[in-house]
Amino acid sequence: MTPNTLTTLAPGIHRIIAPNPGMMTGPGTNTYLVGDSSIAVIDPGPLIEEHVDNIVAQSPGPIEWILVTHTHPDHSPAAMRLKQLTGAKVLGMTHGQDDGHQDLRFRSDQEISDLERLYSDEFSLLVLHTPGHASNHLCYLHEESGYLFTGDHIMNGSTVVINPPDGDMLDYLESLEKLKSFDITHLAPGHGDVIDRPFDAVDWIIEHRLEREEKIIGRLTENPGKTLSELVVFAYDEVDSRLHAWAERSLLAHLIKLEKENRAQRIEECWSILQ
Repeated sequence: MTPNTLTTLAPGIHRIIAPNPGMMTGPGTNTYLVGDSSIAVIDPGPLIEEHVDNIVAQSPGPIEWILVTHTHPDHSPAAMRLKQLTGAKVLGMTHGQDDGHQDLRFRSDQEISDLERLYSDEFSLLVLHTPGHASNHLCYLHEESGYLFTGDHIMNGSTVVINPPDGDMLDYLESLEKLKSFDITHLAPGHGDVIDRPFDAVDWIIEHRLEREEKIIGRLTENPGKTLSELVVFAYDEVDSRLHAWAERSLLAHLIKLEKENRAQRIEECWSILQ
């Protein structure tokens, strides 16, 4: 996977990887260009002028639409600059709760919602609202090929962080189950390569999250009244300690889910399992 190079993944589906590799972004943010004569750009990525210029220069045709999966800073900030250069229409949902990880400058020309469709002469894109990683997260299903552009709902190479208050573990699991109702052949994630067995990947993520939940319940049953920083050492003991700050966020999301289900309680900053 090489940044800055246009790669054709399937007829009418192309990818350019932004030059923002890192621990949380893998090789970089995937920007997808859908179509050959009229182009929909999905997730223009971070505001890196080199990347924006590459999108314009390497696009197979005129860019008509700019779609974002969610408003995190590695996915949407280039949208407004790309609109300036192309006049394209920006589509997406307004940012979620201001948790310090939102692109607050993002503005959509048209708010879109679950099960709406974007049509061109070449393709149709079905909008799927998939909250969990972010409250305003959207996936886009290319109905002609079955490619689902997943943003950070599903990534290749790692699980995604669920970061409350805008992230919600219960919503996330329900949004994963939702995907099983659609005719999906491939997952085109926001980071990493295409996933060819989509429902195996979905089932694995759900199973992995529920196994983590059971581990949290077990560790907290053995060690009640723990704070997040105390519990993460037990519940994510196999995870590199350098990632524990991020693991704490997903740990909190699991605990909030259990709290909603009346299976855990929080007293000040300390958590316990309800028997």
